[in-house]
Amino acid sequence: MTILELVEPAPAPSTAAPVRKDRTDLYLSVGLTTVVLALLAWNIAGFPTASDDEGTYLAQAWAVQHGKGLAHYTYWYDHPPLAWIQLAAGSWLPGLIAPGLLAVAAGRMAMLPLQAAGLLLVYVVGRRIGLPRWAAAVGLLTYGLSPLFLTMGRQIYLDSFAVVWILAALALALTPRKHLWHFAAAGAAAAVAVLSKETILVILPAVLVALWQNTARSTTRPWAFGAFASGLVLVGCFYPLYALLRGELFPGEGHVSLFGAIQFQLGSRSGSGSIFTAGSGANSLLHSWLYYDSVLLVAGAVATVAALVLRRMRPVAVAGAILIAVALRPGGYLPAMYVVQVLPFFAIAVAGVLAWVVSRFQSWQRWSVIAVAVVLAATVVAPRWYVGDRRALTANDNAAYVEAARYLRAQPPSTVVVDDVLWLDCVNAGYPQDRVIWFYKLDLDSEVAARLPGGWRDVDYIVSTPAVRQDPGTLPTVSALLENSTVIASFGPADGVIEIRQVSKEPS
Repeated sequence: MTILELVEPAPAPSTAAPVRKDRTDLYLSVGLTTVVLALLAWNIAGFPTASDDEGTYLAQAWAVQHGKGLAHYTYWYDHPPLAWIQLAAGSWLPGLIAPGLLAVAAGRMAMLPLQAAGLLLVYVVGRRIGLPRWAAAVGLLTYGLSPLFLTMGRQIYLDSFAVVWILAALALALTPRKHLWHFAAAGAAAAVAVLSKETILVILPAVLVALWQNTARSTTRPWAFGAFASGLVLVGCFYPLYALLRGELFPGEGHVSLFGAIQFQLGSRSGSGSIFTAGSGANSLLHSWLYYDSVLLVAGAVATVAALVLRRMRPVAVAGAILIAVALRPGGYLPAMYVVQVLPFFAIAVAGVLAWVVSRFQSWQRWSVIAVAVVLAATVVAPRWYVGDRRALTANDNAAYVEAARYLRAQPPSTVVVDDVLWLDCVNAGYPQDRVIWFYKLDLDSEVAARLPGGWRDVDYIVSTPAVRQDPGTLPTVSALLENSTVIASFGPADGVIEIRQVSKEPS
């Protein structure tokens, strides 16, 4: 027995009941996510129209699954490969369960767990920047019910992987526990985001703002930033290290390179023009986004600017403001899927500003403010969203692709030129991989040209789709195939017809 035990009496045994954890956040976020996910999955095979980008990323995931390298053709460092490596981990399952599905439709289903994680993280980030439960729920629903999300969120885009990982980095940087491993994990998550889609790198300052606000200057902040930098560098260095070990870090004769691809992206790629210039690619793209959902884009942009003055909202506002600034820059390249990165930050900003406005009123007045917001949502937002959401749930824009895939599966294997939407369907149907040719590679890949010593005459069929016909003048072999072939089957309406064309061996 020690002296301390003699002086101080032993503590009485505790009779208090164990404290039960409040699981309201868990039940609320999971319940709302389940509802949105059901809407996202409904008619996912029918809408929107399958794009060549989706087919490309899915084919690259197939190459990873089957040990064919990082892509189904020579990987040229166009984008970091981590997104389709992640896709490869789960894209095999839907096709195994329903083998008759269009390959892109099966790939879209494999994206659903990722989108569920993104929805949950929108709620988590909202709560960690101080939003009340109802506001975090509004943020989740604003994001998930937007017609833009129900359209773009269904598609197989690298941006979807990147934005989920950057949201995870924000959630970890805002951790209330402030453990160093959380900050290191935030750095690792940010690195995974960049290795999924390199353009997400511009949002990194938002994570640093969150880290700064969530740490104390004299104690945890230096260690937190050190841990974050360690996670970021240790994970991020794998990609350039991979290129270095393969002798492909710098441009050289006879091989692709990482820096060569960066030079192309930054200097050689043609821009989309200014969004303020009528008729430019960027202006047309902005109008297409506004067509689907002007409510979230306009309200989100306004809320983002307003949220910059609210300290707790600043990490999310900085992310949104940077994305707005990048979209507004003149002459840069603006891809169609760029809006995928914008939507969650706009949704959180809208919810955060709404919560701030409500908090300015006395408790007895808040219900009046909430009632006004509900009425506005029901009379202004709901009618606009109903049209877009209804189309997402009912349209069947991929019927022609489904019929073309079914036709190709029934034919004996041959040398066929297709877009990347149908590439994997042909391979899965038993066509030899080297005899299914993505149309872009006919004129742009010397290895493909070497397999066709007779040029277009060595091709048996070409499947003419809107993507194949989009700009044939820049692809002379594709043009020759279209000119020297006849239609043997066609599917779909005239403005989006898909034709199976048999190639004549003699010029017409």
